[in-house]
Amino acid sequence: MRTECDLYFDVAFYTPFVFMLRPRSGAEQWIAQERYAITPSVQVTEFTDGYGNLCQRLIAPPGDFAVRTSADVMTSTYIDTAPGAPFVPVQDLPESTLPYLLPSRFCEADRLAELAREVTAGAQPGYDQVALINYWVQDAVRYTPGSSQTANSAVEVRQRGYGVCRDLAHLAIALCRSLVVPARLVVGYLRELEPMDLHAWFEAYVGGRWYTFDPTQPGPRGDRVAIAYGKDAADVAVYSQYGPPLLPSSMRVDVQLLSQPPV
Repeated sequence: MRTECDLYFDVAFYTPFVFMLRPRSGAEQWIAQERYAITPSVQVTEFTDGYGNLCQRLIAPPGDFAVRTSADVMTSTYIDTAPGAPFVPVQDLPESTLPYLLPSRFCEADRLAELAREVTAGAQPGYDQVALINYWVQDAVRYTPGSSQTANSAVEVRQRGYGVCRDLAHLAIALCRSLVVPARLVVGYLRELEPMDLHAWFEAYVGGRWYTFDPTQPGPRGDRVAIAYGKDAADVAVYSQYGPPLLPSSMRVDVQLLSQPPV
């Protein structure tokens, strides 16, 4: 697949940014080639954050400023499912998963334990619990693209009853963590998403590995490219701008299926 994300800004004065727009190769995807263009050209420092995400740090000058990215990515049309995959006791979890057990800014796991037990009553601990949570969020919260510009917490989403993709993911993540299942937010691309935009879903750690879940979709779907992982939306912003708020003047996202695999 080829993914593209272009961001355009009208900058009033020198403004520090951190962008998070470069996917990296891993077990589920291979980045065959990339393009990352900045206009006007400025010095960029790249670093890896605590979650393994590639981040680009720069200062945008006054005037029109654009970041244009694309990547050719080999990824699967399907995602793995594993009904019956067992719950992993905390003492057996890899250390890297432990931060994803804790309540966070937008995933108040400590306030949703009773609801989590109700939603998953009778399910085998592990994958089956997470699958029930995913289905419950899909049924209980209306997926409404464009309905919120700022992130909402899991408790707020439950009260509202509707939200964008990251809102639904926040609620599902909080419920998983209430059951001592590590869960993390993923931001990236999903082919044939309507309307097309950057997308958010979640992963849960059961049966010794991470599995993908998406309460905005009627069933398991592949053709995904992950850009960033984190505890919640505070960790995975595709751009962070410091100073008076500055929104993009325009943004374009596109995902295409290539006729030939990228080489």
